[in-house]
Amino acid sequence: MQKKLEKQRAFFRSGRTIPLAFRKKALKRLGRAIRQHEKEIYAALREDLNKSKTEAFMCEVGMTLAELSYMLKHLEGWAKKKYVRSPLAQFSATSFTVKEPYGVALIMSPWNYPFMLTMEPLIGAIAAGNCAVVKPSAYAPATSAVIRRILRACFPEEYIFVVEGGRAENQALLDQRFDYIFFTGGVTVGKEVMAKAAKHLTPVTLELGGKSYRVRKGDSFSFKPSQQHHLKNTGKTPATVIWVCTPPNF
Repeated sequence: MQKKLEKQRAFFRSGRTIPLAFRKKALKRLGRAIRQHEKEIYAALREDLNKSKTEAFMCEVGMTLAELSYMLKHLEGWAKKKYVRSPLAQFSATSFTVKEPYGVALIMSPWNYPFMLTMEPLIGAIAAGNCAVVKPSAYAPATSAVIRRILRACFPEEYIFVVEGGRAENQALLDQRFDYIFFTGGVTVGKEVMAKAAKHLTPVTLELGGKSYRVRKGDSFSFKPSQQHHLKNTGKTPATVIWVCTPPNF
């Protein structure tokens, strides 16, 4: 793993990921690969989470492809220099801001949206000009395997590579130094990610799950169309309300 990370750092330092043409080409290649493997993705999501094809497209594949299209549409504008006013002390100077990539990013994804929450952060990392190490969830093994096949078919390992496995692999990755960490998952592991990142002052994004409880008093509970999000993604959405129904006199 250490050698692969060193190769990624060398690839990033070469400057090959910086040109917009390289980033756009990589995103388009990823989009084509996703479409070519679409049937495999649906089958994997059915095996891991019992998602129907319709739900897999709505909650995973369709959202990922929409994100990719959005990135391609706006990338050139985001990458342009943004000119700002110069302070009086620097009179006659020209001031501007430029967005630059971090370097080598680690992406750790959860089991409940195993495809979308792996690919969308990766799309952002590629669009920004980073290299990336992708760690899919071990609790969605079929989807993890498809992700590995897609990314290996698209990119060399010195640019993007996939690490599969469970807690041992997570620990091994977090012991390495990265330039950015994007983690989606629970609070307990999120704290561990933050602690490991702090040793190297690595910036992190923690997208943490949770529960939303609601108490309802009454003899009956009627399901309304506005509450259909309870069934979205086969109910595996952290923000979904968990109802506690009690008798009127409780």
